[in-house]
Amino acid sequence: MPNKPLVLTPGEPGGVGPEITAKAWAALRHDATLAFCLIGDADLLQERCVAAHLPVALRTISSLAEAPSCFSDALPILHRPLTAQPVCGAFLPETAPWVIAAIDEAVEACMSGAASGMVTCPIQKEALYAAGFTHQGHTDYLAHLAQQRGHVVHEVMMLVGGGLRAVPVTVHIALKDVPLQLSGDAIMAQARVVHDTLKTQFGIAAPRIAVTGLNPHAGENGAMGREEIDTIIPAIARLKQDGLDVRGPLPADTAFFPQERARYDAILCMYHDQALIPVKTLDFHGGVNVTLGLPFIRTSPDHGTALGLAGTGTAHAESLIAALTLARDMARHSQQP
Repeated sequence: MPNKPLVLTPGEPGGVGPEITAKAWAALRHDATLAFCLIGDADLLQERCVAAHLPVALRTISSLAEAPSCFSDALPILHRPLTAQPVCGAFLPETAPWVIAAIDEAVEACMSGAASGMVTCPIQKEALYAAGFTHQGHTDYLAHLAQQRGHVVHEVMMLVGGGLRAVPVTVHIALKDVPLQLSGDAIMAQARVVHDTLKTQFGIAAPRIAVTGLNPHAGENGAMGREEIDTIIPAIARLKQDGLDVRGPLPADTAFFPQERARYDAILCMYHDQALIPVKTLDFHGGVNVTLGLPFIRTSPDHGTALGLAGTGTAHAESLIAALTLARDMARHSQQP
């Protein structure tokens, strides 16, 4: 089967997306299996790279199929001119339609089979909200696009870095609301998506999943809270009955040391920081955000738009490189019988 390229969306044009894209291409250009194509504005990328003293050769192409053959010589780009002039280091709501259109086009490329997966540079949610964008962010917008095409979607956020795969069961909510929103159904649904994805897209034949507790010492038999007894333990028991290899609840303060991490392939955490702190501590510059449960592969660097670094040439590209590499690996596993 011919190698299908990955498709990269530009994200916020006022941020570091152009610079990390150029750096990622320079690092990966000699690996044909990592060929990717940017959907973006060629003039913006060239201008930003010149300003940041980043050498890059661009090749405007008319279809994704052209990307692999030129990738070693130039960064392939599907040129989509900006309709509003961005400001380096700032965001403008006027550029939001261009940002969203690139995401739409990337999803279509994946769904049609033209791309093996999509990688998304960071968006500035504030700019999109000001332009009337009603979705929380990338993840639920991608789920919405998949649902529009008739797919049943249960999207799950996974953070990958430093040898750890961590999934927050609750995500962008206040800490005080976590016990109210945490449910056995949510734990079971996410565990099943993780189990299936580890098998089909990570090449793990018999996934081992750990689950943390919510409270200190995993509740210590109810002495420090009953969420483990009332919600988490029954969910784990049901998953085990269904044949999944799930263990826990583990006290979160001892769930991430090396010997414990060796006992599981992924870990479900009860809230945002419980999952993200260990990943960022283990691999701050190389973490990857993966959306599971979609009918296509999607990864993203695990950082924001970094407006303060835009135009300086100092932004790290390790996370984008890791996101591209992981998307390539997931696509390979997906193609295996």
